[in-house]
Amino acid sequence: MKASPESTRSRARAAAKPALTLAGFLSITAAMVMSVHEYPTFAVAGMQIPFFLLASGFLWFLPVALCSAEMATVKGWENGGIFAWVGRMLGPRFGFAAVFFQWFQITICFIIIIYFGLSALSYLLDFPALDNDPLVKTIGVLVVFWAVTLLQLGGTKKTAAFARIGFIVGVLVPTLLLIVLSALYLASGKPLELDLAHPNLLPDFAHASTLVVFVSFLFANMGTEASASHINELKNPSRNYPIAMIVLVIVATVLNAIGGFAVAGVVPLEQLSMSGGMVQTYETLVLGIGPELGWAVKVLCLMLVLGVIGEVGSWVVGPSRALYAVAQQGLIPERFKSLNKHGAPVPIIVVQGIVVSIWAVVLTLAGGGNNLSYLAAVSLTAVIYLVAYLMLFISYIKLILHPEIKRGYHVPGKAVGKWVFAVAGFASSLFALVIAFFPPIVISASQQPAYEALLAIGSAVTVLIPFLIYELYGKKHRREPSEPPQHLRAQEVNRFTRLSGRGEHALPGEAATPLNVSEPETKSPA
Repeated sequence: MKASPESTRSRARAAAKPALTLAGFLSITAAMVMSVHEYPTFAVAGMQIPFFLLASGFLWFLPVALCSAEMATVKGWENGGIFAWVGRMLGPRFGFAAVFFQWFQITICFIIIIYFGLSALSYLLDFPALDNDPLVKTIGVLVVFWAVTLLQLGGTKKTAAFARIGFIVGVLVPTLLLIVLSALYLASGKPLELDLAHPNLLPDFAHASTLVVFVSFLFANMGTEASASHINELKNPSRNYPIAMIVLVIVATVLNAIGGFAVAGVVPLEQLSMSGGMVQTYETLVLGIGPELGWAVKVLCLMLVLGVIGEVGSWVVGPSRALYAVAQQGLIPERFKSLNKHGAPVPIIVVQGIVVSIWAVVLTLAGGGNNLSYLAAVSLTAVIYLVAYLMLFISYIKLILHPEIKRGYHVPGKAVGKWVFAVAGFASSLFALVIAFFPPIVISASQQPAYEALLAIGSAVTVLIPFLIYELYGKKHRREPSEPPQHLRAQEVNRFTRLSGRGEHALPGEAATPLNVSEPETKSPA
């Protein structure tokens, strides 16, 4: 029987040698180095911004990237992502929990980015209630989220177009303008809110309230494991992958330091809004040039709103791919594999929308819709994702103890290097997880009980959910896998989307070039 052209082409592509250059790899991960909506949270650190950026980059980002890359090259694990890495080492229950957390964190991230967009929209429309009134803000979040979600049901091609326009107009250009405006402000000799004469470059390690900002810096780098699997396509990965990661750390440190200092330098800490901090910054910088330029601030706000629409739109389908891969493995009901005519996983997106709506109501109304709501959402997102990262590092440590398991890439430094990066990543993740439950310094004493309650209850409930699902359904009703999950190839990645909102797996029709998956030469202990 003659093979079909499609199967012949797939086999040829699967057998092809890796073709992703160092520059090509950097291009699909570059979106992580620009985080306009996170600059206000960085600004809370003041003169300690470089310390936290370097600490998060070298003690957490690099360990996540390098350890994930090694696990991604284990034979038979190339396509599974964190589900395969944790599942093979710790068992399917924990593998399911890890991939669940990887998806679930995005349901809170939606709230964070929409808060940012509503602040810009509030200024643009001269409608303060949209940013200050909890009920109006809740309605605003729901309207924006569901409107953008419905638009994304038309398929991933529309999503890619939204993301590209949103990134260029709402992230890239505003970042470049922020750099230019900050330089002009400095050159004008206007006073700064930072104490440059007596800089305090290190945090007070005796007070948790000054250390909790570390969580925000980790939050900006989450999702790194989604790019690690592309090491299977990278030319000369032993050399190029570590170089790429170090370049990203350096570039991210420089850009985020500029962004954080720009906000901290012109907005007093006691007046800083976490969601509206960029609007406050642009207003000060632009009006400092000329009070008649108020229209320019509104143009910038419009650009930020477009960026939010593009980012939210690209996130709708992205992380939901993880649940589709879980459905392929038979751990959740078959209906979650349903796609509409455009290839969008409607049942998963609907469930995702319901969860986002619940978070919007709880976080905005219970937190008052102000800094408390925003920072609780950031910390809660980080806590959920950090639990998955702790599982990842435990799995990697277990992999170190089984050198007989074949893999195509090794963390630099041989055995010593593996342990250094594994321990650094696990320790920094555990530290951030613990410190996240302490209220930041910008939360007043009267608001601290509400912050702690939101975080404690939200975290406890969320961590229990995947284990309950596994016990009630996955363990009892698990079906045989219908088909192996396919990992997105480099040319299929939406490179204008942040890593944490991108998703690793391909939906049917997207994986035109599957990786060459084979059974592991040596079975893992699990």
